[in-house]
Amino acid sequence: MPLFRFLVAAAASLSLSSFAIAQTVPAPTRPAVVQPRPLAPAPGQPVARAPSPRAAACHNGMSFDRFLADLKQQALADGVSQRALAEAAPYLTYDQSIVNRDRGQRVFGQVFNEFSRNRASDGAAKNAQARVRMHAAAFNRAEKEYGVPPAVIAAFWGLESSFGAELGKLHTLPSLVSLAYDCRRSEMFQKETIAALKIIDRGDLTPAEMIGSWAGELGQTQFLPTHYFNYAVDYDGDGHRNMLRSVPDVIGSTANYIANGLKWRRGEPWLQEVRAPANFPWDQADLTVKLSRAKFAQLGVTYPDGRPLPNDDMPASLLLPMGRTGPAFLAYANFAAYTEWNNSLIYSTTAAYLATRIAGAPPMRQPSAPVAQLPFHELKELQQLLVRAGFNVGKVDGVMGQLSRTAVKTMQIKYGLPADSWPTAELLARMRGPGVQAQPAGMVMPAAR
Repeated sequence: MPLFRFLVAAAASLSLSSFAIAQTVPAPTRPAVVQPRPLAPAPGQPVARAPSPRAAACHNGMSFDRFLADLKQQALADGVSQRALAEAAPYLTYDQSIVNRDRGQRVFGQVFNEFSRNRASDGAAKNAQARVRMHAAAFNRAEKEYGVPPAVIAAFWGLESSFGAELGKLHTLPSLVSLAYDCRRSEMFQKETIAALKIIDRGDLTPAEMIGSWAGELGQTQFLPTHYFNYAVDYDGDGHRNMLRSVPDVIGSTANYIANGLKWRRGEPWLQEVRAPANFPWDQADLTVKLSRAKFAQLGVTYPDGRPLPNDDMPASLLLPMGRTGPAFLAYANFAAYTEWNNSLIYSTTAAYLATRIAGAPPMRQPSAPVAQLPFHELKELQQLLVRAGFNVGKVDGVMGQLSRTAVKTMQIKYGLPADSWPTAELLARMRGPGVQAQPAGMVMPAAR
């Protein structure tokens, strides 16, 4: 699976992380005997059948073979043909290494300016602009039909697969059915397996052609099978929706998904860099707070070069991915499409920022001084103190996700600190000190977005 996808479903606990992105790295494990992964078959060759695993508890002790038989019946009831099931049968095998990989993830932190420096560089923007020129007919058609600018499509295309260079090398069906049998996200992957069978039934791809990431995503913009089935379009007119090899299909399908699946608003902006004054009321800097551009202008927000914002009622939120001393952006209604595509705020902001660069925006203004960042062990300590004070921060893992962010903002307000949600040494010192009061029992904390 490409690095850029960040395993949205597998790392759901990182919802809208403002401070870290989820990346797959091996987790330390005790030596254990696991089923060896068969050597990867050549494309077009069936997957060798592995021994069935121990019965998964969430299926009432049902063996994998029995589970698969029931899943096939569900597929038939949902309109999948016997022919498609027969074609897929050699690939509907259990692969313990996929489950191990899913269970063995852990995360580490990377802040916005580090990630965007690598993924939204001048070179990345110029490369994407060259792709837009190269495939101008398909991009122009997609913008006309779906209202999604070429820069938006190209940014996702580049981030997800380096324009098709990094698609993954694993057969999709074994991954999907293995994760469907595993208990962690069984219902989700049962639906994804059936959707993949429908793609085969429709004639878009053969089982052998379905090769991609280990989590079952397909194509050059890494669609889950449900999204592929529902939103892929035949843009090259060959009768198939092929997001692995057809660039027009990739462009049209991605535009269709952004417009109709993610509810893109035609003709509206998505992200613009701004500059906020030192006396800005920082508790208003939050994606849940929407103000008009006229109101932001009254509060002293300008474009980075000092030009005034438009004096209109277009709503936006002030987004501070690294707190008040880091970059600042106005996030518009269309920014929701990015957080829906991937709920890591670092990825979402980088994708949206890269799209602005592709569309011609200048590089973002760099902070006048390095933004102070707490080391990993102190982030964990801060989370532990927040838990002790009565907050739900999710897993105490040193990753400042949205629950942690909300708790940080609340404590910043309590201590009279700038409430920009960025974890600081000053906040940590305050919380280490005596007299930290637990939140009253039954206190309702703001919901995580």
